[in-house]
Amino acid sequence: MTDLKRFIADIADFPRPGILFRDISPLLRSHFDATIRAVDALLSEAEWDGIDALAGIESRGFILGAALAARRGKGFVLVRKQGKLPPPVVDVAYDLEYGSGVLEMQRGSGRVLLIDDVLATGGTLTASADLCVRAGYEVGALAVLIDLKIVPGYRWRDLPLRSCVDY
Repeated sequence: MTDLKRFIADIADFPRPGILFRDISPLLRSHFDATIRAVDALLSEAEWDGIDALAGIESRGFILGAALAARRGKGFVLVRKQGKLPPPVVDVAYDLEYGSGVLEMQRGSGRVLLIDDVLATGGTLTASADLCVRAGYEVGALAVLIDLKIVPGYRWRDLPLRSCVDY
């Protein structure tokens, strides 16, 4: 297994002073298949059998979620920033590490794996999971490529977070 962490670049003071940004661009550029295989391995075959779609959080969650959906023959559901999806949509306001925003998604049904690139404070992932439920989905699992461990033992309801790289 490739050591994914060594291909993640640390960018100081981005996007604002005091923020250490973990840039996955070099990792995706040089080890995309290994990255997708690592995220895929976070769920057992039995768990994958119970997943209908991947719900990817804008924007880097789209990369991981779409690749996994294609790999697994599953659907893909968009969790987007406000104003990016045609109506009707369901929305939720949320706070993140350095601001706030509104997320939206279209209504649907089925069991989803909710995926994003990074868990920092948990605000975006929590809001997205709540949004999935509001929109008619059941959240079957939560996964991120990177857990910054700002929130040790993060859980949404009874679901633990699954991650490939921990800091």
